[in-house]
Amino acid sequence: MMPEAKYKRVLLKLSGEALGGGQAFGLDNPTLNRIARQIKKVRQLGVSVGIVVGGGNIWRGVKAEQEGMDRVTADYAGMLATVINALALQDMLERENVETRTQSALDVRAVAEPFIRRRALRHLDKGRVVIFAGGTGNPYFTADTAAALRAIEIKAEVLLMTKNNVDGIYTDDPHKNSRAKKFDTITHLEALKLRLAVMDTTALSLCMDNRLPIIVFDLAAPDSIVKSVLGEPMGTLVSSES
Repeated sequence: MMPEAKYKRVLLKLSGEALGGGQAFGLDNPTLNRIARQIKKVRQLGVSVGIVVGGGNIWRGVKAEQEGMDRVTADYAGMLATVINALALQDMLERENVETRTQSALDVRAVAEPFIRRRALRHLDKGRVVIFAGGTGNPYFTADTAAALRAIEIKAEVLLMTKNNVDGIYTDDPHKNSRAKKFDTITHLEALKLRLAVMDTTALSLCMDNRLPIIVFDLAAPDSIVKSVLGEPMGTLVSSES
């Protein structure tokens, strides 16, 4: 018998670095394949899946701005990078026979549908995985904010935030501070007050206002996405209740 999932609809946030598999630049096919296979397992559990992808493996808007580039231009370039990652992930999912649609907040109709909430909901209801690219379509907003926004729009029950080689939220960077302590659970408000590196404050506030729980976990852990959906203890749970 198939195990029963705890959540029926989830929003998975994948950073560009996660898709890069630890490489300094570009995409890593074995990593993409591992992610696609896990998403296939989640779909086989009957769970609706929306995905927001970042673009940090291709373009770092903050770095470009520091080097003198106009912030708005740099942010739009980053949004285009997320479209590239979304198409790569879509292709890998389709190789696993997972029906997928990519929607973009930027108008790139030759390669992706425009983001239309009602259409996205229809795709999800039909069992398709929907990848959301292009961030929010606006500069000054991160992919984290796009993930929080899309999760709320598609009525996801939880936001799954993947991290690279960090198995949750700590009081400090565990790679730099061996005394950093991990939180098993924490509230949105506590995370904001302590200024913990969960996600940007706009995204975290949006989740808090809409009582959207967040699970922060290490993508590299075996079957981490599947286990999170099943409700097994993974990483750190951020919720409205202590």
